[in-house]
Formats: sequence, C-alpha cells, structure tokens
Amino acid sequence: MEPAHKGVHPLLCGYYGEHNLGDDALLAALLAQLPEGCEPIVTAFDQGEVEQRLGVRTCPRREFKAVRRALGSCDALVLGGGSLLQDATSFRSLLYYAALIVSARLQDKPVLLWGQGLGPLRRRRSRLLVRRLLALVQASSWRDPQSAALAAAWGHGGLLGSDPVWSLTPQPWHGRQGPLVLCWRPTSLLQGEEWKPLLEALDAVAAAADREVIWLPFHRDQDRGLLAQLASQALLPQRLALRSREVQVATPGEAMAIFSQAGLVLSMRLHGLIVAALAGAPLVALSYDPKVSAAATALACPCLELDQSKTHGALEQWHGLAEIWRLQLDQPPQPLVVERLRRASAVHGDLLGRWLGR
Repeated sequence: MEPAHKGVHPLLCGYYGEHNLGDDALLAALLAQLPEGCEPIVTAFDQGEVEQRLGVRTCPRREFKAVRRALGSCDALVLGGGSLLQDATSFRSLLYYAALIVSARLQDKPVLLWGQGLGPLRRRRSRLLVRRLLALVQASSWRDPQSAALAAAWGHGGLLGSDPVWSLTPQPWHGRQGPLVLCWRPTSLLQGEEWKPLLEALDAVAAAADREVIWLPFHRDQDRGLLAQLASQALLPQRLALRSREVQVATPGEAMAIFSQAGLVLSMRLHGLIVAALAGAPLVALSYDPKVSAAATALACPCLELDQSKTHGALEQWHGLAEIWRLQLDQPPQPLVVERLRRASAVHGDLLGRWLGR
C-alpha cells in the first residue's frame, strides 16, 4: 500500500493522559513531529487534562468501543511511543492493541508504529501474535537496536532511531552546586530494608556536598509519596530527611526546568533520564528494566542494576556507590553525545511525514 498523503486525521494511540510525565513527553514529541495540517484524535485516560494542555481532541483510551468509533472517523492508526506491543503489563493489554491494528486493517487504514520498543514478550502466544501483527503494519520506527533487530529477525524491519523524547527542545544547564534530584519509583526489586543501601549512599553524598534533595515523582499516581512512605518505615536517615522535600510538576517542561538547576539527577525512570539529559544535567541511572540500562549506556553515565542486587547481595552490589555518585556531581554529559541522540530521533518524524504528509 502506498502512503495516503491526503490522510491528515490520525488516531494517536498510546498510554496518554495517565499522569506519567514520560508518556506526556512522548505525546508532546509525537504532536510536534506530525506534518502540518494533521488533526489528530488522541486516546487518553484524563481527557480533560490532555485537551486543556495540548489543545487536541481525545477519546477515552480505556473504553475500547469508543476508541474503535474514533478510529472509524480517522485516516490512519499511529501507535505512538513506548513499548505497546508487550505483555509485561498484561496479555490483555497486548490484545487491546492487537484488536485496534486488526480493526484498522479491516477498514483499509494504514497502521504506523512510531518510536516503538518491542517487548518484553514473555509468553509464547504473545510472540506468535506480535509476529502476525507486524505483518499487518505499513511502516515502523524503533527506539532501540534490540527492538529493531527482533522485528527484522521476524521479517519486518523498520527505521531505527533513538527514543522520540530526544526530539524535545533542550534547555541550558545552570545547576552547578545545585540540588540532588530523584526520579525514583516504587519497585518490587526494593522491599523494606533493601532500600537502605541506596538511602545511606544518598545521605552520604548529600551531606558531604551540602546539597538539598528533591524527590520529583515522574508518575503522579505511582511515585508520589515515596519519600513519606520511606520515612514512615524508618528507612530514611534523619539528616537526609531534613534535606529532602517532594516537588510535584505537571508537565515535562516543568520537570526539565528543575533538572536544569540540578547538580545531579538520579533517575529510575527512563524518560526522567532523557529529559534530564536534555536539560544538560549530570546523571546517574538506577535500572529496574533493560530500557533504562540501554539509555544509560547510550549516555555513558553510571548505572546501578537493581535486578542484580538480590542475586549478588546488596552490600557487594552497592559497594562504593556513594563515591560513584559523588564523582558525578556537577559533571554534565558530553554535549556531543546528547546531540547525537537528538539527531537520531528525527527518523520518527520522517516516517510520519511520508505517511501522513499532504
């Protein structure tokens, strides 16, 4: 099928309006890369918030019948950003996107995978389903080499770029001697006392450098209150508690403004790491997922693999952590590295231009 250049009413389907700054950043990047003249409909949970902030039409993403009706009035289906074809969330989530892809093709509408990650696919039936779905897709762009390689191995290659959030406009860094900013999240990899080595290292760095510690929830519903929760469990060293405060922001731009004033950003969130890098902030990563490790490798910043701690022992895994973090203070990433990653995100816009441009 040839690109339908007259189609300027795409349905943008993703994890939008779920109070996650990472997905909000993906949506902002997607809207900015749409060709001029496109009038999208966006699947969103908090429709009012998305419509107010971005000025776009929405449909309720958790109501499949409503999403399918919206697809009927659109010219193309764009699965936008993140890893939507995966079963880590649930097999039901994968079926949701599969049903949309099939619905679009039954209506002879192109399906575009924009800036996607592929997997994880833990079930054999998931892998069989996704291989069949890729055969229905007209064009795809991948955000990481592993996803592109898997799609190619299944006979359905595509464009390879960096994460689409790299396309957002960067800010200058003014954070020398600035606070430590945390984008930490609850995770099954850290339960109770297992937080202590992290918190003790953080306490040591903050005290030695005399820095404030800002806890910035990147996912409003999941991350908010982590500071209070750890304090209530008597896990937070007293002097760290006195230096700490939680700051809530509403948009990726507000988060970037805080990162631009940070002496060090310690992020468990993938897009927290990327947005902080766009602000030029010094970085360390704490990885609960391979996607975070991959981003840290691309940025050449230190990364603590949380999933190894229970295998090798927390004390051995985290020995010397405070010193590693201390050495990163006020040491921003190399501008050429950030610029290379920004340039690599342009392929996702090229895909949209080819299929949705006039």
